[in-house]
Amino acid sequence: MDKYLDIIDIKHYEPRFHNRMTIENRSAIFAPFAALTGYEDCINESSRFVESKIDLSFDELELLNRKVIDYKNKNIKITYFIKDKYKSGGIYITITDKIKKIDLITKEIILESREIIKIEDILDIDMV
Repeated sequence: MDKYLDIIDIKHYEPRFHNRMTIENRSAIFAPFAALTGYEDCINESSRFVESKIDLSFDELELLNRKVIDYKNKNIKITYFIKDKYKSGGIYITITDKIKKIDLITKEIILESREIIKIEDILDIDMV
């Protein structure tokens, strides 16, 4: 400690022409930054699981078409495919609702909850 006695009482240097940096601005200098912006999102997206769409046979499609017509205005449990926006594939979801309308021109089913499902995306329909 003796070797610093000559400078211990010297006043700390203060700049004349500009103000000192605030603690917030000074701490921002040392804050970590993301050198690869979006990299974390890319990794998370690539690890997200999607399923492949199942292709039904002609007989299964025929049975499905009959079920769609027979189950109109009845409570049904329908499993259908939703295509993923970013990857090839998608997911299958199952909902319970009533078929309100069958549009044969656009080949879609309109449910009472106003959900629109393409007939080609349907995997299975059962009455509840």
